[in-house]
Amino acid sequence: MPRTVRRLLACVTAGALWAGVPALVAVTADVTVTATPAAALDNGLALTPPMGFNDWNAFGCDVDEQLIKQTADYFVSSGLKDAGYTYVNIDDCWQTHQRDAQGRLVPDPVKFPDGIKGTADYVHSKGLKLGIYEDAGTATCAGYPGSLGHETTDAQTFADWGVDYLKYDNCNNNSDGSREDYVKRYTAMRDALAATGRPIVYSLCEWGVQSPWEWAGDVGNSWRTTGDISDNWSSMLSIAQSNMPLAPAAGPGHWNDPDMLEVGNGGMTDTEYRSHFSLWSMMDSPLLIGTDLRKATPETLSILSNKDVIALDQDRLGKQATVLSSDGGRYVLTKPLANGDRAVALFNAGDQAQRISTTATAAGLARRGTYAVRDLWSHTAYNSAGTLAATVPAHGTVLLRVSGSAVAGAASLLDPPLLDAGLAPASGAVEPGQGGTVRTYATDLGVLPAGKVSVALKGPDGWSVTPQGSTGSALLAKGRTLSTTWKVTAPAGTGTGYYPLTGTVSYTGVPGRGRVTAPLSGSVLVAVAPPSGTNELSDLTWVSATNDWGPVEKDTSNGETAAGDGNPLTIGGTVYAKGLGTNAPSAVTYYLGGGCSALDSTVGVDDEKDGKGSVEFEIEADGRQVADSGVLHNADGPKQLHADVAGAQIVRLVVTDGGDGSDSDHADWAEPRLTCG
Repeated sequence: MPRTVRRLLACVTAGALWAGVPALVAVTADVTVTATPAAALDNGLALTPPMGFNDWNAFGCDVDEQLIKQTADYFVSSGLKDAGYTYVNIDDCWQTHQRDAQGRLVPDPVKFPDGIKGTADYVHSKGLKLGIYEDAGTATCAGYPGSLGHETTDAQTFADWGVDYLKYDNCNNNSDGSREDYVKRYTAMRDALAATGRPIVYSLCEWGVQSPWEWAGDVGNSWRTTGDISDNWSSMLSIAQSNMPLAPAAGPGHWNDPDMLEVGNGGMTDTEYRSHFSLWSMMDSPLLIGTDLRKATPETLSILSNKDVIALDQDRLGKQATVLSSDGGRYVLTKPLANGDRAVALFNAGDQAQRISTTATAAGLARRGTYAVRDLWSHTAYNSAGTLAATVPAHGTVLLRVSGSAVAGAASLLDPPLLDAGLAPASGAVEPGQGGTVRTYATDLGVLPAGKVSVALKGPDGWSVTPQGSTGSALLAKGRTLSTTWKVTAPAGTGTGYYPLTGTVSYTGVPGRGRVTAPLSGSVLVAVAPPSGTNELSDLTWVSATNDWGPVEKDTSNGETAAGDGNPLTIGGTVYAKGLGTNAPSAVTYYLGGGCSALDSTVGVDDEKDGKGSVEFEIEADGRQVADSGVLHNADGPKQLHADVAGAQIVRLVVTDGGDGSDSDHADWAEPRLTCG
């Protein structure tokens, strides 16, 4: 179906309120509502973020009673119910296209032969709850009857059916675009649900258009903060980055919602899905599974059922994580927990492994001699003298729970010391068929020495990885590092890109407590620097490329689906033969090897989007921004962008969505030229 329709379809969750909710202060189109987050909705629901399933991301309109019942069964048999997943939610396309003679919504009798009530009864019999979908407009995103003007009837219908959760979308809304209208439409359903007396979780899906984190706290239990998520790294990262600053608005009963989970749908790696789940849990997001659980792999289930990670999302304190630091794609997020612990996420948004570090005191714990640390993905306990660090794989996350209590700290001395081990970043690239050197390190961050330390490293099949020094140490004292140089050779014909080198560091802690083996990771760039002279960027091989919809295209616009489905690059009526076609958010990385001086390009929104789209073009050299177009709209036409890249090893061409979502954001780098030599 068309991209714009898909964007509108996958939206919010909504649910009912109790009577007695304070009324919102009236606003007009000319009045800006205060940015202070509204008070929490006092309906006693969603005191921790809702957990469950929604069919849309994996099934679209192909929803039926059998799917919902089988999912409920699987919640029970797989242990997901025991892990906290409660809601089995039906999205769009569950009803007929006409209301009945009494004006009530009618479930599709083919898809739901037992009706929504019969389906709800079955879900309830499993100790679970049922959610449903509607829209604050005249029609849903898929064209079925909407609830605008029918709020009282529809709310009572949902209550009569035994619905426990309502996702309330924003298509076909007949809005004048003012915040006043948005507040009015969503408040109308809040009051109608409250009047039924049935507890129904109410989740707003207005796509973040009117900054709902500023006003929706006393309207709904959650609110979408962004446009729709897609099952790719670029989309997930962009949404996470948009949601991270909104922590002050979240709390028990009222949550920021960065959209449903894509874990298991196949568009990302398991490493990326672990980051997705880690970030959503740190941000106290609703955890709504969006994959076909009947076909889920063991790895997908292990991610979704990780109780250590889920405990962060469901912590009763209800404090969304805040960003402690972010630099060069290295993020440190910290989250206070009800028992006084701190959760710390070391998140690598970059395209190669990076070392990320912080301290227990920076995370908010009092200064002590030792801290208990638990790695929530490896389920391993350590002790630390205060530093928290790891070399994190590209697009990966190390998730730690840290306790600073005296009792926990003392007990942790029986656990092995935390080691910071990884591959030091190389200054350049390895050319195919030629050798280069890399260095591994293992540093004792614990209180006590690590004994019998041994490091191993290997490359992809066909690579040669040989140590050039000692790979072991009998005793590694607190704060000391075992450093080893390795010769690495990539086979001739190896393509351009980052390649993982994987290994282990194994050691002992307290004598008699057994040996510990932890992963050691890093990456090596294989590439050849561009030749001297002027190079058309689209004629060179990029190191990596991420894009919101479809692949980045060479010499055509972005077609949103498959390689080669774009059109001629056209900005402001001018057609360009060379360039890159992207869809924001996107990033394309090239290796320069320090031998280039300038990058010049014409940039703009492609004409094929008929006046729609707003984006911002940025150029980064070795992680430092060296050019910025500002926000550009289709009507702005082409703009010249120049960047000084002298001495840079890496250049990245980045396009963001301009702050308003990625719909129609076809962003063209027209005739990008690199001057080298």
